[in-house]
Amino acid sequence: MQATWFYVSVVTAFLLGPVGGTRARGRQRSPAQQPLSNIPAVHSLDLQRFSGRWLLNSVASKCRYLQENNFRLESTSMTLTASTSPTSPLIASTLRKLNQQCWNITQEYIPTQSSSRFLIADRYDSIEVVVSETDYISYALLYYQKRDQVTMKLYGRSTQLPDSMLDRFEDLAEKQGISIDHVYPFPKYGGSRSSVACLYEYAAYPYVMRHITAQNCDF
Repeated sequence: MQATWFYVSVVTAFLLGPVGGTRARGRQRSPAQQPLSNIPAVHSLDLQRFSGRWLLNSVASKCRYLQENNFRLESTSMTLTASTSPTSPLIASTLRKLNQQCWNITQEYIPTQSSSRFLIADRYDSIEVVVSETDYISYALLYYQKRDQVTMKLYGRSTQLPDSMLDRFEDLAEKQGISIDHVYPFPKYGGSRSSVACLYEYAAYPYVMRHITAQNCDF
C-alpha cells in the first residue's frame, strides 16, 4: 500500500510540477524584448518622396488571423499623404477588398524624434512603425509592433518585385523569428474597376469614424 501511494505521489508531482513553480518563474521573467529598437531605420526619410501609392506584396507575421485566413487574402494598396509640417501626422489610407466590399481604412502615423519611426495611436495599444528600407521608386520595407508581436510588410510601387528582393524579405523575417511558413504573398493586382460598397474607417485616437458610400475600387 505504501509503495502504491508513493508511485501515485511521484506521478502527480511530475504532471503538475512543483507547487508555486509557475509563479516563481513569472516573477523572475525578464522584461519583454523590444525588437524594433534594434531594427535600422531609413536615415532622414523624405516624406514627400515616400508619399503616394504603395501595393502590398508580402507580409511576414505570426498573427493567428493570417494563419487561419491566409487563403482569403485580397489585393491591398496604401496611399501615404505627407504634410508640409514635420510635426504633423503622416496619413495612411489603406484600400482593401473583403467579402466583395471595399474597405478604406485611414490611420495617422504620428511622427517621433526619428524621421523613420512612427506611432499609430490605437484605442487600446499604440503600434510602433519603422520604415526600415526604401528607395522611394520601387520598394519599401516596414516593421510594425503591437505589444510583443512584430509584423513585416513589403510594399512595391508596382505589382512586381525582383525575386532577389522577395528572398531577402524572407531572410529578414527569419531573423525576427518568423519562418517562411508565416510569410504570405498577396494576390496580384488586375487593375480592374468594380463598383461596390466602400466602407471608410478613419482611425484617430480616441475615436473611430466610419461611413459607407458607393465608389469604384481601383487596385
